[in-house]
Amino acid sequence: MPLEHRFAKEETLPARKTPLGRRGLMLILSSPSGAGKTTLTRMLLQTKELDLTLSISVTTRARRSSEVDGIHYRFITKKQFEQLRDGGDLLEWAEVHGNFYGTPREAAEQILRQGRDVLFDIDYQGTQQIKQKAAGEAVTIFILPPSMKELQSRLERRAEDRPEVIAKRLSEARNEIPRWTDYDYVLINDDLQSTFSDLRAILAAERRRTERTRDEIGDFVEKLLRET
Repeated sequence: MPLEHRFAKEETLPARKTPLGRRGLMLILSSPSGAGKTTLTRMLLQTKELDLTLSISVTTRARRSSEVDGIHYRFITKKQFEQLRDGGDLLEWAEVHGNFYGTPREAAEQILRQGRDVLFDIDYQGTQQIKQKAAGEAVTIFILPPSMKELQSRLERRAEDRPEVIAKRLSEARNEIPRWTDYDYVLINDDLQSTFSDLRAILAAERRRTERTRDEIGDFVEKLLRET
């Protein structure tokens, strides 16, 4: 299937029904490994009334047996990735351990045009690229662990990595954590439900930000003032 057709067949859903129409926003979550970002992302997506759509990245790495193409990633060739990257069709991209990862621009754009919001689970590097390209549309949130000791305990409880891998993740976390100053919001995930409630409050407030609905509010106010 040609590359342009592969991404053009995204399912289109009805626009959100709101009193004041608006363009969608990009909600970006970042955190050190083990801080709870993946769990919080899943909770947001499972809350149907939030109507969030997860951004699915493309990657050139091989698909693992547990992964489904189009759900976990879209698996493409290096040549296809280079076409997207060189054509300016990626909102962000990175090379990790010899493999390429990126976020297709048009897939996200289709959702944003419907007035629906896109959720991103990406790192600092990807966040900065999106902010440079679409600063007014991105809401960035950094998730911190309550302590390094708790972060280590969480990584160990996952029982997914060898001790040397956990040590590497903790070292990487110490490099990532100082990046918190570059985010719009910072949440300390010491209680999962409280952090989730804070995320919902941030999303609700950002959806009502005047700059996102200025044109629609202006039209509404004009009609309001014409009433007798």
